[in-house]
Amino acid sequence: MRKILFLFVSVLLASLWLHLSPVHAQISLKLANFFPPDQKISVAMDQWCKEVEKRTGGRVKVTQFAGGTLTPPTQTYVSVTRGVADIGLSFCSYTMGRFPLFEVIDLPLGYRSGYWGTKLANEFYRKFKPKEFDDVKVLFFTTSPPHMMFAKKPVANLDDMKGLKVRSTGTSAKVVQALGGAPVAMPMSEAYDALSKGVAQGIICPYEAMRGFRLAEVVNNSAEYGSAYVNANYIVMNKDKWNAIAPNDRKTIEEVNNEWIEKMGKLWDELDKDGKDYFVQKGGKVAQLSKEENERWSAKLRPILDEYVQTMKAKNLPADEALKFCQDYLKSNQK
Repeated sequence: MRKILFLFVSVLLASLWLHLSPVHAQISLKLANFFPPDQKISVAMDQWCKEVEKRTGGRVKVTQFAGGTLTPPTQTYVSVTRGVADIGLSFCSYTMGRFPLFEVIDLPLGYRSGYWGTKLANEFYRKFKPKEFDDVKVLFFTTSPPHMMFAKKPVANLDDMKGLKVRSTGTSAKVVQALGGAPVAMPMSEAYDALSKGVAQGIICPYEAMRGFRLAEVVNNSAEYGSAYVNANYIVMNKDKWNAIAPNDRKTIEEVNNEWIEKMGKLWDELDKDGKDYFVQKGGKVAQLSKEENERWSAKLRPILDEYVQTMKAKNLPADEALKFCQDYLKSNQK
């Protein structure tokens, strides 16, 4: 009887030890990011990695692979679902059609900052929980600052846009075409050469790119318009890897994520301000469209919103509700 009791207690204690001990401890994760290692978005994600490790007591360690060394940006999401990367950061627009309902975030809704774009993207996900993200664990979203028009010549009205060859892809191509320009598709990495050689005469992008991609050297006029759009990017995690983390540590990571939503939103705007200052220092001229011209541009861009609604309705997605939510959110929060 004593032997049986001893055996029972031993098994019980062993079970308790396994349950209470860090079974999920020392989990090592790989984060794929296409931004260069020294770019400030990558630096901020390095800080996120360190904060996760610190606040989980070292039980969760995340190593970032920046510069697209682990997976190309167009394949990041799939790489996360397949476990090639445990966590991935990339722009939704790099895989148009994969995130249909969430594409509303990239529409020309009149964004004034990357901060409010970032806040909206996360609030939108919390409310609608788009099924297109069901095969991953969403950590959080950020968005770029508003995309403005840049060109070698001044752009003050729609007449100046006619036939203008503008480097653009995805949403930006739709915007350029709607405004009467001629979209020229190419990776951002080729924009500098294209602009310097005249293959493109303009580009639609945030001010941040003026320094980050040295574009202030090849364009010297900007046109700020009221119906600006942003590009959303995701930070998502492999579901199995997420579930392998202890519940308390998952809760801690969620807390870090909420803090980084604020940090990243503000960081994007800091980078944009820095880019604008750099643009001006390089002799760039900043112009804002008149009220009347802004209304003309807005009217030209409205069909892009209508197209989104029609396309999403055909997929039985709540397009009207999604668009209204975004418009109301920006109207209530942007000052």
